Amino acid sequence: MRLIFLGGCETVTGSKYLLETDTTRVLIDCGLYQGYKWLRQRNWQPLPLGINKVDAVVLTHTHLDHSGFLPVLYQHGYRGPVYTHHATAELCGLLWPDSGRIQEEDAKFYKKHQLSRHQNPEALYDEATARAALQLFKQVDFYQPFSIGDIEFHLQPAGHLLGAASVIASSSGRRIGFSGDVGRPDDILMRPPEPLPDVDLLLLESTYGNRRHQIGDTWQQLAEVVNETAQAGGVLLIPSFSIGRAQLLQHMLVTLMNERVIPRQPIFLDSPMAINASGIYNRFHEFHRLTAAQCEAAMDQVIYTRDVEASKAIAKQVGPHIIIAGSGMATGGRILHHFKHWLGDHRATVLFAGHQAGGTRGAKMLDGVERVKVHGQWLPVKARIRRLDGLSGHADYQELADWLKASKLAPTTRVYLVHGEPDALESLSDFLKQRTDYDINIADYMGVLHL
Repeated sequence: MRLIFLGGCETVTGSKYLLETDTTRVLIDCGLYQGYKWLRQRNWQPLPLGINKVDAVVLTHTHLDHSGFLPVLYQHGYRGPVYTHHATAELCGLLWPDSGRIQEEDAKFYKKHQLSRHQNPEALYDEATARAALQLFKQVDFYQPFSIGDIEFHLQPAGHLLGAASVIASSSGRRIGFSGDVGRPDDILMRPPEPLPDVDLLLLESTYGNRRHQIGDTWQQLAEVVNETAQAGGVLLIPSFSIGRAQLLQHMLVTLMNERVIPRQPIFLDSPMAINASGIYNRFHEFHRLTAAQCEAAMDQVIYTRDVEASKAIAKQVGPHIIIAGSGMATGGRILHHFKHWLGDHRATVLFAGHQAGGTRGAKMLDGVERVKVHGQWLPVKARIRRLDGLSGHADYQELADWLKASKLAPTTRVYLVHGEPDALESLSDFLKQRTDYDINIADYMGVLHL
């Protein structure tokens, strides 16, 4: 077998790994490059190594940095199968069309306001293409073997996100493991990642390779923020990622209310995508920690606002209430409309419950800026700004090491670190070299391995 690293190298985005034998070519993950402009420009470059002509694609999970380039392959003529777990396929049905729609809207905005150096800015792909690409899915169960040419595969649960998997590929007596994004052992929502079987080579994600998660009671932190805001008579605004984080926050808030730890008050989920994702989490409840009854309790007690008019009507709500809305870093979405109404109110609180990338409104607000710009208007920040730690879906470096230890890997297994920023890769490499006998390497972009 031959493995070519086409993405997810020295960055946490654009994951793509081409696995080849003499007769078979399979792409493991097909992610969009996101973030820095120099990385995003790779999305527009000619497709490397004719990956639109591979025999099949296998996806570890839904997040766009692992799946979101698939509509580009479809646009370039790919019509082969895309193998993934059932839940991943359904969640992609939410994310891909939304990604295409946003790109269309951005292109129109740039053209209208002449903000692009291109005379006719275009979307990388549009909503229609994204929807068409969904027909390629071949859905499989965890541990269900399937063959692509002379390579046999199976998926196993990786925690992290509903449907997320590690991929195990075998051919000619050799076996490769692709970790995907690895979840945490004590995640409130997702079950822990399953230990790996013995493999000759492992591609290991390194997102948190230089970080440990803070130890603390996340439930207590959330309760304190809710109670503080309610006692002030204010509104709690929670910018949230639509898939995974929004479902977790609903469960935690409803549980705290039912246990009378926080006062009962209206909870609004103001995100159509998060609402639809909540239904998928309910249908696939056997793949995470919540029971069907717990999922239904959250859905019954949270007010879902699907259309724009219902969203606007929240502004008429009086008394303490909680609004969960996209986006998680306050870069767009309905949360911005609620900011315009409440950010200048000293009784209100904005609670960030996830990582805030540098330069985003979320990062700036946590840094203590006095004003933020929303829809062309500078808003004074008088609301309390809080952070909720402990909800990350990625294993930290110690949790990754513990996962490897619990797996059936041989002591001298070759490990290539991927999907991490340079500092995280170096830190995890040093950590594992000091504590294990694994052959630790850092993957190079466009690097080639022979097995």
